[in-house]
Amino acid sequence: MYIESVPNRSSPPAILLRESFRENGRVRKRTLANLSDWPTTLVEGLRTLLKGGVAVAEEGIAIRRALPHGHAAAVLGTIRAIGLDRLLGKPTDKRLAPLTIALIASRLVSPASKLATARDLAADTACSSLGRLLQLGAVDEVELYRALDWLGARQAAIEGALARRHLKDGALVLYDVSSSWLEGRCCELARFGYSRDGKKGKLQIVYGLLCAADGCPVAVEVFEGNTADPMTLSAQIDKLKERFGLSRVVLVGDRGMITSARIRDELRPAGLDWITALRAPQIRALVDAGAFQLSLFDERDLAEITAPDFPGERLVVCRNPLLAEERTRKREDLLHATEAALTKLADQIARGTGPTGQDKIARGVGRIENRYKLAKLFDITVAEDGFTFGRNHARIADEARLDGFYVIRTSVEDKALAAENVVGAYKSLARVERAFRSLKTVDLHLRRISPRGCAPMSSCACSPAMSNGTCASASNPSCLTTTTLPPLPASAPRSSRPPNPRRPLCASAPANSPPMAVRFTASRACCAISPPAPSTR
Repeated sequence: MYIESVPNRSSPPAILLRESFRENGRVRKRTLANLSDWPTTLVEGLRTLLKGGVAVAEEGIAIRRALPHGHAAAVLGTIRAIGLDRLLGKPTDKRLAPLTIALIASRLVSPASKLATARDLAADTACSSLGRLLQLGAVDEVELYRALDWLGARQAAIEGALARRHLKDGALVLYDVSSSWLEGRCCELARFGYSRDGKKGKLQIVYGLLCAADGCPVAVEVFEGNTADPMTLSAQIDKLKERFGLSRVVLVGDRGMITSARIRDELRPAGLDWITALRAPQIRALVDAGAFQLSLFDERDLAEITAPDFPGERLVVCRNPLLAEERTRKREDLLHATEAALTKLADQIARGTGPTGQDKIARGVGRIENRYKLAKLFDITVAEDGFTFGRNHARIADEARLDGFYVIRTSVEDKALAAENVVGAYKSLARVERAFRSLKTVDLHLRRISPRGCAPMSSCACSPAMSNGTCASASNPSCLTTTTLPPLPASAPRSSRPPNPRRPLCASAPANSPPMAVRFTASRACCAISPPAPSTR
């Protein structure tokens, strides 16, 4: 049986209950009942029953809400499968643990600020089923910052557990650093420094990442934004030996990280092995001293040598033909770009529209040299009325002969690690770079960091304040718990209004000081006190 709707000219269609049957080999149908007078809901219910479904009364169905669920369930399932929830520990306040797991999962599912994350987790404004799965109920950003405080206090214990799981004596440990820029002036580690993201004129923080040989992150530490890469190494050595209890590991770092000075002053006294690479001047010095012949690499790409300048170390010389082609192409492109810029400047001077005088012309040439960094490959002579330039072919040839060559230095004996494995260990630093890409762009979207006033900086591993507003540094006795400001009239400018009372602050003003506005700074005193700006209204 089935229900059929039969058109009825200008009248409503006839709703008929029919069945089909065979007669003399032909399919025929007959009408069993006319359902035209039935309500539409009743007709559709009968249609569902005839198709084998289950009809439910309309008042028995209540559509409450439909939230995206799959991605949240997958992330939570992975967290529990790898034991991350157990690794975090059990806080005294049982609500902090699910909040912390929610922060971790939210960073993977929908990276956002803490305020936006609180809205995503709250029941009324949820964008996924994550909050319901963790049974969080109402959530606000203050609770999330409390969870970050607890997580920051647990960092050492969590890293220790990860080290016991992924590291052991004699293992390879990969280490590299990166940086990110910040908005605001509240982070006490923020400094103007080199931006690996190309964000000039922004405050930076530098963070170092320790990884196991397979690229699994084990520990992270944040440094001031103007810290040089080698200056972060001593903290990692102390961490490996004292906190993780590892007496012998092989630390793998790039040529800018593990320098000769760091080997002499830190790694060798600590009894740790290393794998790093030589800088270009050191490689050129080896070639000039006859430590190896470039012609040897016409038929092979790897050779192991020793040199008196590196006693007790193995040097593995490698040549990559693809890298040689890439460096040759890049150098030729930069040479052409430099020549084009210098030619344009020379034409401007000849037409009288460019700089005049030897000093100004020299400054113009210097700007071009600084842009392309190839001044050593040109012969440039500056005069009062112009300048001349040309390629220095001898220097270009000397630069090109080392294209594709790199030398890896290590203190690991050949019995423990063959030359091919030494090269593979150094190339495994690419796994740390992959972790940085995941941290910055692909998954966690760390950039950009916007610290919230003097609130806890756990999200960028800074430590200026705890959740109750007290300063985390015991050396800062001037920090008080809260700041009390006199009420301002409704017409007062927004910038001079008191801060949110739910946002704890530190202040160093005496109790009887005149009314002042709080301005967040990066000083050790958490907050600096300055007179309010004059109103423009």
